Amino acid sequence: MSIWVRGAVRLVQQNPVCNIQRQGFSQIQPLRMRFIQFQNATSAGQRIGVELDREKIVDLNSFDSSLPPTMREFLEAGDAAFQTAKRALNSGQHILNRNDLTILAPITNPDKVVCVGMNYVDHCLEQNVPVPKEPIIFSKFPSSIIGPYDSIVLPPESKEVDWEVELAFVIGKRGKNIKEEDAMEYVAGFTVAHDVSARDWQMKKNGKQWLLGKTFDTFCPLGPALVSKDSISDPHGLGIRCRVNGNLVQDSNTNQMVFKTQSLIAWENWPKIVKKYIFFLFSGDIFLTGTPPGVGVFRKPPIYLKAGDVVECEIDELGVIRNPVM
Repeated sequence: MSIWVRGAVRLVQQNPVCNIQRQGFSQIQPLRMRFIQFQNATSAGQRIGVELDREKIVDLNSFDSSLPPTMREFLEAGDAAFQTAKRALNSGQHILNRNDLTILAPITNPDKVVCVGMNYVDHCLEQNVPVPKEPIIFSKFPSSIIGPYDSIVLPPESKEVDWEVELAFVIGKRGKNIKEEDAMEYVAGFTVAHDVSARDWQMKKNGKQWLLGKTFDTFCPLGPALVSKDSISDPHGLGIRCRVNGNLVQDSNTNQMVFKTQSLIAWENWPKIVKKYIFFLFSGDIFLTGTPPGVGVFRKPPIYLKAGDVVECEIDELGVIRNPVM
C-alpha cells in the first residue's frame, strides 16, 4: 500500500473533531491537507497547491488570486488562508497534473532553519555516546534549501559528504515564551528533510563547529509536501529510512527521538541554562529534528556520497524525496 493511501486510510479512521481540537488548528473543520510549492510553464514565479491525490494538484492561486504565492506568506495569513485552501480542495476546480509541474521545497524562504543534533537514542548508541540531557542546537542557512527532486552538488572543498534523513516540522504562527502543552498549536505541519553533511568540515575543520559542514548550497533538500499535522497519525511514531542507490542505509522510527516536537519548541523559548528568551519563532521557520543510525561516517570503513549516487529519504505518511548527487 502506498504512503499516500496508508495516510488516507488512517485519516478516515480518526475522530476529526477531537483531533482538530487537540492539535490546535481551527475548530471549524479539519484541514488534512498536503501543501506543495510549485512552478509551471504557464505561470511566472512560484505558486501554492494542495495534493488532490498522488497525480493531481489543486492550484490555490488560480482558485483565489488573493492568496499569497509562497508558503511562508500563506502561513502568515492564518486560518482564513487555510479555510480557503480547504474550499479549493473540495471544489474540484483548477486541477493540474503533477508531472507537468516543477515541485519546489514546501518552504523556500524561512527566517531560520533550526537543527537538532544527537536526537535519536539509537543514533547515540551507534556512536557509543551518552544520550543528551538537553537539545544540541545548530543551524543551516536557508540558502541551503532545495526541492525534493533537485540535485545535491558536492562541493570541491569537501571529500566526506554524508547523508542524514530527518523529520522536519514547520512553524505555523509567530510565537515566543511558548509552554510545552501549547506547543503543537504553533506547528503547521511536517515534511521530510535531508540534512546533508560535510563531515570533514563538521568534525575536523573550523574548530569542529558544525555550521559550515551543514550549510553548503544544496545541503537541505525538503519535501515533497508540507503535511498538515492532523493528517498524521502520530509524528513520533513514524517509520523513517534512507536509501543510497536503492540500498537501505538508515531504517528506524521517530519514536527513537530524545526530544519530541513539543519539548523542542518549549526548550528553544525557555532554555533553563540561559533563563531568558532567545528568539521569536516565525511562520515558516523549519526545525530538523535529528537523524537515526546508519550514516556513512560511522561505518567501517566510512562511506561517503559520490557523483552519480541517488539518495532517497522517506518517512511514513509524509512521502519520499529523491535527490541525485552531482
